[in-house]
Amino acid sequence: MGLTIDDLRIADLKTEEFNPNSQSSIKNRQFLAPAKLNIRLKVTGRRADGYHELVSIMVPIGLFDHIELELIRLRRIMLSCQGLSVPNNNENLAYRAASAFFSRAGIPRGISIKLTKNIPVSAGLGGGSSDAAFILKGLNEMWSNPLTPQELVDLAVCLGADVPFFLLNSPCIARGIGEILEPIERWPKLWYVIVMPALEVSTAWVYGNLKLKLTKGEYKYIVDWLRKGRFEISHILKNDLETVTGFHFPIIDSIKKALMDEGAEGALMSGSGPSVFGIFKSKDKALIRGFDVRERTQRLRYF
Repeated sequence: MGLTIDDLRIADLKTEEFNPNSQSSIKNRQFLAPAKLNIRLKVTGRRADGYHELVSIMVPIGLFDHIELELIRLRRIMLSCQGLSVPNNNENLAYRAASAFFSRAGIPRGISIKLTKNIPVSAGLGGGSSDAAFILKGLNEMWSNPLTPQELVDLAVCLGADVPFFLLNSPCIARGIGEILEPIERWPKLWYVIVMPALEVSTAWVYGNLKLKLTKGEYKYIVDWLRKGRFEISHILKNDLETVTGFHFPIIDSIKKALMDEGAEGALMSGSGPSVFGIFKSKDKALIRGFDVRERTQRLRYF
């Protein structure tokens, strides 16, 4: 599948006026919540609370979960899911995001969440974090913005390290645990072929097994690279977490090699994996090569 930043959009598919005497002025909202890729991910430290600090380039891409929020009279959160299998209860980050919003805003619960899951789960693509962020934003709009942007960020950080990125929803340099975000003004037009092997990887497990000499000077390296104007993408692709996921699952390197053999400008695992993406400069090359890589990686699963 070829995916480009130009395909990225937040769709307000349906907005209906509701009873003006209600606490909400909008009856329902629909959103497309995008996945993300880590173009670079370097671990720079470990905090006393156990979280790892990092410097990363993160970009949203044109692969989406679909979310529909509808106001209901029952004071409860109702979550239904279709598509890829995910929990439809309070274990789901989407449910937890809605609960956190209502608790912080002091609003009686009354929302139906319909989630169509298209983004692979436990894949390093941030689908759950994206769902959470768009639910926070959607509910805040439905109730006429009772929470400030900073309050939404505070909630997002508590839900997960990637959630603040999806509140901003643009290419960024991410620092800290991922909550310190600096938008990248000019990100090149690129196409991505994403290959998802038949694996699920726990982010906690990957970080728990990470043994690295911590990187210094990463932020300056990225800023200097961005200032060049002409991007040599192969010079920036690096993911420290591959040392764990790639070591335990050699298919990661096999997929990267397949993508490079098919003409990708570069290939990398996203986040904690196991999804792997190849970067192409044109739509035609990405679509054609995507089919070739899919055939090759289907065979690789059996190695």
